[in-house]
Amino acid sequence: MRAMHGLRAQYPFASLAVALSGGLDSMVLLRLAHAWAKEEGSAVHAFHVHHGLSPHADAWLAHCERACGELGIAFDVRRVSIPKDKSGTEAAARRLRYAALGEMCRAHGAGVLLTAHHLDDQAETVLLQLLRGSGPAGLSGMDAANRAPGLLGSEELVMARPLLGQSRAALEAWAAAQGVTWVEDESNLDPRYARNALRHGVMPALASSFPGFQERIARSAAHAASAQRLLDELAEQDLAASLDGDALDLARIKGLSRDRIHNLLRRLFTVRGLAMPSTAWLGEMVAQLLTAREDAQLKVTHPGCHIRRHRGKLHITPRLPDLDGMRDPDDIGVLHRAGESFRWEGQAAIAFPAYGGVLHIEPAAQGFDAAWLRTQALTIDFRQGGERLKPAANRPTRSLKAHFQHLGVPAWERERLPVIKRGLDLLFAAGIGMDSRHFGREGAQLVALRWEPSPA
Repeated sequence: MRAMHGLRAQYPFASLAVALSGGLDSMVLLRLAHAWAKEEGSAVHAFHVHHGLSPHADAWLAHCERACGELGIAFDVRRVSIPKDKSGTEAAARRLRYAALGEMCRAHGAGVLLTAHHLDDQAETVLLQLLRGSGPAGLSGMDAANRAPGLLGSEELVMARPLLGQSRAALEAWAAAQGVTWVEDESNLDPRYARNALRHGVMPALASSFPGFQERIARSAAHAASAQRLLDELAEQDLAASLDGDALDLARIKGLSRDRIHNLLRRLFTVRGLAMPSTAWLGEMVAQLLTAREDAQLKVTHPGCHIRRHRGKLHITPRLPDLDGMRDPDDIGVLHRAGESFRWEGQAAIAFPAYGGVLHIEPAAQGFDAAWLRTQALTIDFRQGGERLKPAANRPTRSLKAHFQHLGVPAWERERLPVIKRGLDLLFAAGIGMDSRHFGREGAQLVALRWEPSPA
């Protein structure tokens, strides 16, 4: 457990936990962690996740609880139900297992979660990533320690793998010498799982022809990790040079090679917490961004967002659901879908969930006569096209489209900005302002309209 000293120096912690399945690897880790914690004066916990997938799950739980009792280690367990998931049982079980482990870490104040991944696991991981066509990030394998908020549900928790340099054979020999007992998970023999197919079909053949291949694969993974760190550094520099607020200035990235553009965009997706797109999807997106006409309203759809181009900038926008007040363009002008009628009765704000926000009516030095506005039958709607607005006495009357273009409001924002009308007269357009032709006279009690979108 020499790796634990470096771990504590890098991630100071007072208490740690062992992810305990009851199998060989985790039982060895439990013993080693207990001895290290006792020597260092640290608290140690053991956490077990009961999936209920095996008829032996209760027996595994009992084995883990008994082993912890004999060592005097605090033990906790969480039971999870694995739903039918498009990603498959294995992926769903993994996701729920780590979420449960993270929850137990937070509940017991454990800052570090130890897992029993070893050298053979590292080799399997790299081979699986190679077979999937992964790049340097995937071929880097597992880190000795890292924060994994996507798995554990917290930026504060650290996942560490102190056995990563040890082979399974070495762990089995140590367990036999120490009299460690463990359970066997029968699912580890099922060749339908990709990792098992590698473990029982490919790995023995490699071991026969290339003894010690695990260490060499781990060394290659370390080289890939080093290359990925360099790529990340370059991406950070390119990203910093290309950002314009929250958007990317496409003029700044057009001079980069396609490889650097792809590297930059992968970093952007990582920073924004978005799922990494495939190489083919990324290549198609870049081609569209760089070759589409300047006036094209480009939108590329990603499972977690939209990628759009506007005035030479690349924007990543959330995938928002349609609002109830939105209408199919083919239905524009249909009387039974002509917005939502309302009257202002003096309240400071009126919520319009179907239009995605709140209309505020506030005292102002310039605006509508409050007494007049109370008498009007008003309608909120999304623009239908052709509306015109005069924002001030000294400014021209122009179409809403022209106002939006002048203000630089992107098309995807315009479609979610409602208007307020009195009959056919436009009084207010969210994102632009009020029509000055309906302003009240000085000396009257005046109010201004303001639109506040609901949080996405």
